[in-house]
Amino acid sequence: MTTDVKAAVDAAFRDEWGRVVATLIRVTGDWDLAEECAQDAFAMALQRWPRDGIPGRPGAWLTTAARNRAIDVLRRRTVGAAKLREVAALSVEPEPSPAYETDHSGVPDDRLRLMFTCCHPALSLEARVALTLRTLAGLTTAEIARAFLSSEATMAKRLVRAKQKIANAGIPYRVPPAHLLPDRLPGVLGVLYLLFNEGYSATAGADLIRQNLSTEAIRLGRVLGRLMPAEPETTGLLALMLMHDARRAARLDADGEIVTLEDQDRGAWDAAEIGEGVAVLEGALRLGRLGPYQVQAAIAACHVTAARAADTDWAQIASLYGQLARFLPTPVVELNRAVAVGMADGPAAGLSLVTALEAAGTLTGYHLLPATKADMYRRLGRADEAAACYREALGLASTDAERRYLGRRLAETGSG
Repeated sequence: MTTDVKAAVDAAFRDEWGRVVATLIRVTGDWDLAEECAQDAFAMALQRWPRDGIPGRPGAWLTTAARNRAIDVLRRRTVGAAKLREVAALSVEPEPSPAYETDHSGVPDDRLRLMFTCCHPALSLEARVALTLRTLAGLTTAEIARAFLSSEATMAKRLVRAKQKIANAGIPYRVPPAHLLPDRLPGVLGVLYLLFNEGYSATAGADLIRQNLSTEAIRLGRVLGRLMPAEPETTGLLALMLMHDARRAARLDADGEIVTLEDQDRGAWDAAEIGEGVAVLEGALRLGRLGPYQVQAAIAACHVTAARAADTDWAQIASLYGQLARFLPTPVVELNRAVAVGMADGPAAGLSLVTALEAAGTLTGYHLLPATKADMYRRLGRADEAAACYREALGLASTDAERRYLGRRLAETGSG
């Protein structure tokens, strides 16, 4: 396979996966069949494009291949007139759907429309986010499970139950009108946030950063901000993503190793992106309806506007995490607050909070808990205890870059 073909298939997956799957779901109402046939179409592209050449319209080629595969499957399953009608509907050549161009939602982007379609309020928020990430963004069940701090088996069951609920309740697969979009906004924001996070700090594998996912999340965030400018959380999320993304070039060194925030070259940060993020956040805050994404963006602003690491206002960050905990009373937020308290008031104060979290057992298996505890022990000069916690974190970390970083930290304790 040539590099050009591989790049074309990768680009098609990024750009067309959601559209192909959504087309099949809309016609068949069968989520599993849609995913299976889409996967088959991409596998076929890997086989045929090197021989036949890259098609001029990859999306149409993939949609045709997926539809033909669905026709074959449905013909084998056909037991009556209803299934025959499905086959007939699938036989139409794939062209841009007029419904997508003339719907009354006002959503101007195909993939964003599909996210709103997936995020039906009859489903739990977690189910909406997970289904959209799986179906439209193409993330694996394992990636989604890690994003939710859940096991792969548990997440697989949740996805199955969500699909069954859609089928059993007869939930229509269509875009809601504009006045109903706010009901689905929390789910769409959750999708964009997790999509960005998976790109910004991958949950598993050799690559810590998967830039294409973060770039797509920011692109959709801009579209959503223009679509719903009166919703401060849409612009709050965009500001948060921009300010995190501004540090991307400094997060890894030339060898692909992790560089911590305090050691990053701030001159390598994207000043224009920081400026845009701060301006977007200020606009959101002026609307006077504070929400969790705005608070997180304010925390990010404290970091990216500090000229030096020593200038970071950790007391303000700790206070902001306290505010965030009122919106999101989760153990991860409390862990981050403990870090900020440890930086503002000293590692002993932070360690006390982390120890209490550990005793609660809500972050068992989360590698950043022992990693945070190890760092506080290190700053207190308690090398043996730090080493034990680094070993625990090393055993739980899921990316190669994180494991190498923790290994270096462990070696620095002299107990590696």
